[in-house]
Amino acid sequence: MIPSKTILTDDFGRKHNYLRISLLEKCNLRCTYCMPVDGIALSPKASLMTADEIFSIARTFVQNGVDKIRLTGGEPLLRKDFPEIVSKLAKLEVALSITTNGILVDRHIDVLKQYKINKINLSLDTLIASKFHHITLRNQFEKVIDNLHLLLNNGFKVKVNVVLIKGFNENEIVDFVKLTQYLPLSVRFIEFMPFAGNEWDRSKMISQSDILSELEKTFSSEEIKKLEDEKNFTARTYKIKNFQGDFGIISSITNPFCDGCNRIRLTANGKIKNCLFSNSETDLLTPFRNRESITNLISDAVKSKKKVRAGMITLEEMDDPKLHFDNRSMIAIGG
Repeated sequence: MIPSKTILTDDFGRKHNYLRISLLEKCNLRCTYCMPVDGIALSPKASLMTADEIFSIARTFVQNGVDKIRLTGGEPLLRKDFPEIVSKLAKLEVALSITTNGILVDRHIDVLKQYKINKINLSLDTLIASKFHHITLRNQFEKVIDNLHLLLNNGFKVKVNVVLIKGFNENEIVDFVKLTQYLPLSVRFIEFMPFAGNEWDRSKMISQSDILSELEKTFSSEEIKKLEDEKNFTARTYKIKNFQGDFGIISSITNPFCDGCNRIRLTANGKIKNCLFSNSETDLLTPFRNRESITNLISDAVKSKKKVRAGMITLEEMDDPKLHFDNRSMIAIGG
């Protein structure tokens, strides 16, 4: 029997063909917007999905229409069985990609090549070593930069994710865009978003209009070219005339892209989050281990998805901590 391909369509007609799987909650950095200062209570190892469970649950999604899987964390390359996980997922014949902080890329680059994981999102919030230590609490700046160049030199398609926080790195917007002059990469500026323990404050956000205004101090309006947005886009993309690469702006708070959302998330302990901002989750791993069908659970989770940002429509609602601070910390969700 061919499985139905309707269970991943929500009540607003959005088809969810993109699954983001968090492999673990641990990370070798401590970025303050992602990890609370005092850390988080990690899920016991026994409650995390094994490589076989990741494959089997992912297969159910693929049978119902998913054709794109991104591996996230924590830091996904910290999983000791990472090669085993990707070797299994590669059998599903979907487009595999990964989000990483870049520190362990050199150890795994042969595995990434072998299983054709050639789209890499690399998190890097500053181009200044001292500021890197300030935001991550680790001295790994040079390692990340070396591995960024390693990926580019080996033909990987790299997107550099930059979370902008007022008073920290907004003065580096132009420097990041200038990276795209001679490097074939895409820089993506991401608005600071609210999660448990990250002391979110809307006044710390840098909006799309702020970014473009900053760039217009260096580049003329004729040089800043708006590119056509991709289907199911998250980033509104731009390119500086005659530059190799491009840059995008992910404005989840001030200019959301919910109408075309095709993403669903699976946490490391096997729970669906139908929206990054949602407080609610659906446990798949427990019934899966009990040999129960998870299809209806997936369907119910998708159909309960709100039209915009887990039901938070206005900026004033985003400002209300009661509406989103029961959410997980970002490190426990997966990027």
